[in-house]
Amino acid sequence: MTCEYCGKGSYGKLITGRKYWNIFLAPSQRYLGTCVIAIKRHCANLSELEDFEWMEFSKIVPEMEIVIKKLFNPTLFNWSCFKNAAYRSDNPDPEVHWHLIPRYDSEVEFHGIKFEDPDFGYIPQPITGEIPKDVMNSMLSEFKTNL
Repeated sequence: MTCEYCGKGSYGKLITGRKYWNIFLAPSQRYLGTCVIAIKRHCANLSELEDFEWMEFSKIVPEMEIVIKKLFNPTLFNWSCFKNAAYRSDNPDPEVHWHLIPRYDSEVEFHGIKFEDPDFGYIPQPITGEIPKDVMNSMLSEFKTNL
């Protein structure tokens, strides 16, 4: 089974890497600015993270929130560590990763595309929100410039 986060597969667009974590721009932008922060090594559970990995992650959290606030001005940030999708396989092999999902109480616009958050205040819905490749590349560039 390939891992879509640690480099053996592909997931979204790599924004940057730290010593222990990779930061990806998620392929679905239903919620503008959605990213995934994934551990670089195989690690199935949060309890398996080392202190130094937690320390680095604790520095990534405010960095990401500051950059996303600057770029898109969301109302709040949802952080989740769901690994449910791994168990849709006959041979599950979960990987620790965090979904960073900015949430908006009003419509926002980025490069001419309007983004709405109709379920604001509720659990994010697993609905794909694809955007044009050129807009995705512009967003990637904005993240790289500001991180």
